[in-house]
Amino acid sequence: MLVEKTKKDEDEVLGKDYIFSKRGVMSSSYLIKNGRVIDPKNSRDEVADLAIRDGRLVNAEDEVSGSVVEIDAAGCWVVPGLIDMHVHLREPGEEYKEDIISGCRAAAAGGFTGVACMPNTRPVNDNRSVTALILELAAGASARVYPVAAISKASKGESLAEFGDLREAGAVAVSDDGLPVRDSRLMRRALEYAADFGLAVISHSEEPSLSHGSMNEGAVSTRLGLQGIPTVAESIMVYREIALAEYTGKPVHIAHVSTAMSTELIRSAKKRGVPVTAETTPHYFTLTEEAVEGYNTNAKMNPPLRSEEDRQAVLQGLADGTFDAIATDHAPHSILEKEVEFDAAANGIIGLETSLSLGLALVREGVIDEKRLIELMSLNPATVLGLEAGTLSEGAPADITIIDPRAEFHYTEDKVVSKSKNSPFLGWKLQGRAVLTMVGGRITHNLFD
Repeated sequence: MLVEKTKKDEDEVLGKDYIFSKRGVMSSSYLIKNGRVIDPKNSRDEVADLAIRDGRLVNAEDEVSGSVVEIDAAGCWVVPGLIDMHVHLREPGEEYKEDIISGCRAAAAGGFTGVACMPNTRPVNDNRSVTALILELAAGASARVYPVAAISKASKGESLAEFGDLREAGAVAVSDDGLPVRDSRLMRRALEYAADFGLAVISHSEEPSLSHGSMNEGAVSTRLGLQGIPTVAESIMVYREIALAEYTGKPVHIAHVSTAMSTELIRSAKKRGVPVTAETTPHYFTLTEEAVEGYNTNAKMNPPLRSEEDRQAVLQGLADGTFDAIATDHAPHSILEKEVEFDAAANGIIGLETSLSLGLALVREGVIDEKRLIELMSLNPATVLGLEAGTLSEGAPADITIIDPRAEFHYTEDKVVSKSKNSPFLGWKLQGRAVLTMVGGRITHNLFD
């Protein structure tokens, strides 16, 4: 509950320090009380208060002067703002599916204070002008936007983009996501060049010659009469990326891992000290290829949903530290791309509004604990991308997510915040959600009464 505490008279309260809106109250100062503060970076897990002044965290024991809004977070977790390091915001070029403002609203509703947006826009984000445009459009949005630029010009895999210009413009990483970098020499140069500019390299690991299909290759694809994509289509390229990282000594991040073989390759590489990090997604640890039954296009994605054996391997990878992050690969599509024959349907699903709930299910099931979940969804993505985020340290930006792990809700199409509705989780009853999201001391999502 938000409780106003002020010594100012009514005229001052209606001034610049307070803005009352449908989304809650904005103030220069907040006191979040009685919540379970979970901050893995500082090895903190305790019931405590947090104070915010002028958009940053301050010592809660110090008096917060001026207008103060108290937020009673009893029974909730108070954590560093969640960061999704893999989303598609579709702007510029496909705003009918999603735009930066709508995507950030969906992010805030899911508890995310920051999202890293992939470069496969129209035009491709391969130059400083597009990066600058994305940041301009994101000004004042409900979440911070961290542009990921293309590795190669137009993502054609022929020549490198200008990493220095892109970094200066605000890019935090490079990737040809949606397409693999086929040329191993070019990928080697990307790893070496990006390291000079402090840019993370995110690999879409796929061997194209093995990827001519629409779902996982196996018994289900045979029964449905659909051409399958074998697991080795992913793991072969994961092996190459690890080999290049090991040879050059430069870091690489593997996106949307879906298979047991890829998971084991990454685990083994980490044990050898290879600078590799990796992410997986809620759909790969929650669903299997069985979700495609009935030719459900909302279960079509790339990489495809895999077998139960692969799902169990991904769960183990989350538990043992093989994976560094949970990302959504939020990929909005309209009915124009999804309400068609399965083979013709676009790959991808939305995920910003369900990721936290599906992650919390892992905690309830004992796969991971609370601290590990926040590492996967906040601290580690910030670390991989080199962001000033993922912590509740004094002086840090007040990017905060308040989570009610007990809250239950029915995820139905009319509740979806994203412009697109392509989710395999529609109709599910979910438990646990963000009840308040704060970005730089500004409330961008608020379910408190």
